[in-house]
Parts: sequence; structure tokens; C-alpha cells
Amino acid sequence: MGPLWLMFSGAFLAATLLPGGSEVLLLALLNDTPSLWLGLFVAASLGNTLGALTSFGLGRLGRVAWEPEKLSASQRHAMKLIEKYGVWSLLLSWAPLIGDILCLLAGYLRLPFWASTALILTGKAARYALLLAMVKSL
Repeated sequence: MGPLWLMFSGAFLAATLLPGGSEVLLLALLNDTPSLWLGLFVAASLGNTLGALTSFGLGRLGRVAWEPEKLSASQRHAMKLIEKYGVWSLLLSWAPLIGDILCLLAGYLRLPFWASTALILTGKAARYALLLAMVKSL
């Protein structure tokens, strides 16, 4: 399996409701193949965005039953962000604990698909760009 496909699939799985750390994978692959930094960045950004859109789609299909009294602290926090900032809250879709929930809620609340996609991609790409910039500066 090539490093770009590995990066894409790892980032995709990490963005769904499954646990995973695509940042560690990016750093490992970057260490092995530094010349592929741009391809790895694109693969990570697209894979992570498509994984988040999977959660968005599940939310839109209504496959989530929300019982406000049973929400965890991170779920309540995500709901407050969505209620306050709407689609703009998806810039935080990369964030641990609340990112996956934000995408799920965005779909459930039927936020606009294309605006949601653009903001999810922007947030996730910015995270990977920052990580790459930090590595390059070392």
C-alpha cells in the first residue's frame, strides 16, 4: 500500500467516530518519505474531510437519537457551539472530543452541505498545514 493511500485511509478512519490519530501517521509517513509532503498533506486533508462528511451524512440520515438529558459534557459543548455559531462552528471539526460530534450534529440539524464541506475542509487542512509547518521549522 502506497504512503498516499495509507495517509488517506488513515485520515478517513480517524475522522469518523472511530478512534485514531492521523497526525501521528502523517508524521511517520513524512519521516519515511519527506519528498511526498504535499501529497501527504492533500491526502490527509481530503481523507479527514470525507471521514467527517460520513459523520455528517449519518447525522443527516437521522441515525442519531439525541436525548438532551443524556448528553456528555463534550456533546453539550458541541451543541452550544452549533447553536451559537451555526455552520461556522465546523471550523473546529478537527478538534479532539468535539470535532466528530460537531460534524454529526451539523448533519442532524441539516446545516447546508456545501458550506459545511468548505468549513470542515478549511479547518482540517489548516490543522495539517500547521503540523507540517511546525515539523519543517525543526
